[in-house]
Amino acid sequence: MAFDPIRKLSEAGNSVDMLTDEQKAAFSSLTEHEVEVLTSVQAKLATASAEVEGQDVNIIRIG
Repeated sequence: MAFDPIRKLSEAGNSVDMLTDEQKAAFSSLTEHEVEVLTSVQAKLATASAEVEGQDVNIIRIG
């Protein structure tokens, strides 16, 4: 079976159905390594987001 970048990105939780035709064409040309890098970065960002969600920062500007 040939490598399908769009399918792999979808399996990794990306909303590929919302991509434009131009974006799908660009993502369709990705190599397996490029898809692995993207999904790795996505996982790291998700982990980082989970660590800071729920924290609230209030900044008050006076003057």
